[in-house]
Amino acid sequence: MMSHLQKVSLFALFFSALFIILVSGCATIPREYGKTETRKMLVTAYDASKKSTGWKRKYGCFLMPPVYAYGPHEGEKKKVGITSDGSKAKKGTIAADIRKYPYGTRMYVPGYGWGEVHDIGTAIKGDHIDIFFPDEKDAKAWGRKYLDIIINRP
Repeated sequence: MMSHLQKVSLFALFFSALFIILVSGCATIPREYGKTETRKMLVTAYDASKKSTGWKRKYGCFLMPPVYAYGPHEGEKKKVGITSDGSKAKKGTIAADIRKYPYGTRMYVPGYGWGEVHDIGTAIKGDHIDIFFPDEKDAKAWGRKYLDIIINRP
């Protein structure tokens, strides 16, 4: 059986540990990233469809025709669902102007959550980002929104 002093000591230890965890920021912006800022940005959405990502099939090939990009990379073979940095597009993938927001920049988009810059887009310039949705219907439902985005640069 524990003495009163042991119970008080255990209670104090528990709340000290809880306080340290909360103060250290376990549920806040990751500390391994650099400067954090908030900026109003235009947020649009995209998915892996032809219209969103700029690709078309070149027919005349045997079986599965290869996919080719249009736009600035017109005529080059393209892997569908692969971002410009080579990673697979998934929820949380953000397309941005990499001159302003380099690959690896983390952003918090209200109504969407945390994401990371892994892609670019021909119409994505300055303070305009494009967030990825796996489903075309969800991307269209997002529309165009001006939101205060939390930016956490690498």
